[in-house]
Amino acid sequence: MNILLDTHVLIWCFFSAKKIPDDIKEMITDPENNIFYSVLSVWEIALKHGKRPDQMPVAPERIIKECRRTGFMQLSFCNDHVLAESGLDRMLLSQAISENMVFITNDLKMKAYDVPRMILF
Repeated sequence: MNILLDTHVLIWCFFSAKKIPDDIKEMITDPENNIFYSVLSVWEIALKHGKRPDQMPVAPERIIKECRRTGFMQLSFCNDHVLAESGLDRMLLSQAISENMVFITNDLKMKAYDVPRMILF
């Protein structure tokens, strides 16, 4: 299964694993699953870290290093992702839909979207 992690879940994987339920951890660590992070997550982390490093102490370079270390794969952003769900204002979700991936998030705002293959915990 191909899984795309929301930005906060990506950060939690490396720095706050206790926030992730055991069943989700099992999905992420299952060698049969391919775990992806979006270049948009790196961009989001870079913006937040640059503006408020006290609130986002994790530098984007650190996230990239951890992703490489664990074998998480980078998902680039392309026109197909924009066009896949032009009505969505959540680009990571649009990427997951376009790439037929499972999207894992803890963002309660995502409940507003009726999207199959989204795991909200």
